[in-house]
Amino acid sequence: MIEIKKICCIGAGYVGGPTCSVIAQMCPEICVTVVDINETRIKAWNSDKLPIYEPGLKEVVESCRGKNLFYSTDIDGAIREADLIFISVNTPTKTYGLGKGRAADLKYIESCARRIVAVSNGYKIVTEKSTVPVRAAESIRRIFHSNAKPNLELQVLSNPEFLSEGTAVKDLKNPDRVLIGGDETPEGQKAIQALCSVYKHWVPKDRIITTNTWSSELSKLAANAFLAQRISSINSISALCEATGADVEEVARAIGMDQRIGSKSLKASVGFGGSCFQKDVLNLVYLCEALNLTEVAQYWQQVIDINNYQRRRFATRIIDCLFNTVTGKKIALLGFAFKKDTGDTRESTSIYISKYLLDEGAKLHIYDPKVPKEQIIQDLSQPNISHDLPDQVSCLVTVCTDAYEACKGSHAIIICTEWDEFQVLDYGVIYKNMLKPAFVFDGRRVLDGLHSKLQKLGFQIETIGKKVAGQGVPFTSRAEVAKLSLQEPPPKKIKV
Repeated sequence: MIEIKKICCIGAGYVGGPTCSVIAQMCPEICVTVVDINETRIKAWNSDKLPIYEPGLKEVVESCRGKNLFYSTDIDGAIREADLIFISVNTPTKTYGLGKGRAADLKYIESCARRIVAVSNGYKIVTEKSTVPVRAAESIRRIFHSNAKPNLELQVLSNPEFLSEGTAVKDLKNPDRVLIGGDETPEGQKAIQALCSVYKHWVPKDRIITTNTWSSELSKLAANAFLAQRISSINSISALCEATGADVEEVARAIGMDQRIGSKSLKASVGFGGSCFQKDVLNLVYLCEALNLTEVAQYWQQVIDINNYQRRRFATRIIDCLFNTVTGKKIALLGFAFKKDTGDTRESTSIYISKYLLDEGAKLHIYDPKVPKEQIIQDLSQPNISHDLPDQVSCLVTVCTDAYEACKGSHAIIICTEWDEFQVLDYGVIYKNMLKPAFVFDGRRVLDGLHSKLQKLGFQIETIGKKVAGQGVPFTSRAEVAKLSLQEPPPKKIKV
């Protein structure tokens, strides 16, 4: 049995940082070093203010940092010392060239592979932790074989992460399963067992699944595609509920009690976000297209199309309710992270709701308890969001330090992230300081238990998948939802 004494993780982001922190805590005899080229990020990992927010993560880091957990920019040194190397770098969707908008960009994976083979000696296990397309491990192997050394043996494994942001520490300590894929050769099986021995410190043996490399890589894409599919499915039903008078929460509860379906991931909302779902589904679409599986590609593309439709539909509903114009109107947007209990804004629905409203000239006052102002401004200043209006964000966006400040003097409140604190705000105070009629657009169904109270205060409430009874100003939907592309300029520009 190969014994793992030292681990190096390349990439100190949302996957590498939490994963290796938990490994260090659960395996005190193993020395774990997390490396990154970003000096600012490494300094943050070594400080009291970590670069990412996850419940329980700070306590994990502080329990073993400086003992058997280290954060460093000395990438080459950590690679040389390690028995096991995790590659946990970003694999974004390509924004240029062949496969633009669908294929994963593997330039950081390739860079890691070349660096590993250049500085390594002896025996090492190199493990994909990043989400990668099927057969990415083969590309890593080709780089290794093309740069072979007499005294170097590198085994490549796939060990995809299945954590959810907001519950990452919990997911890592009590995983549904750990998946490890590798070669079916004796050498490959030895490497698999070596990695299994690390996880066996705290994961029951029956939850550790071993497969070949390709099955492991595809399982990760398929898992995220299935989860995204369920969300898009219930969101499609939410549109039907709003048109018929049904309540999507009641429908979800009814169908979720069918054991063949189950209740998880049946929460209707304004749409899914995050770094994984859209990227992985698009990756799957591109893979199917490359393999000439056109009908399969079209099937999975619909998951993305429904998600985009849900966002557009919600934005259109806001504009319609506000008397078909939001130009110059102050609107409070509560929540900018893609989900609660994280500061991650990648592919956040809030970005796209903001885009549609900014295109109409709305003045957005944004509050999120964990997302810094600089991140919000950066996200809304992306070319595909602000288009050719560089001054749009500075003129129309204000980032607030609390919810009350954001809501004061506004025409409407939009809840885009399900932060718990939004359920306990003093809506009486908020209502008094808003323009009338005062609207609440609940894109996450966090205020369901407060509808009666809010209506008594005078709020007009619009939510996902339900017609709220007793409204003073009823909403009548348009027959058609505008199909706005995120890649093309909108048909109308507001000069600022």
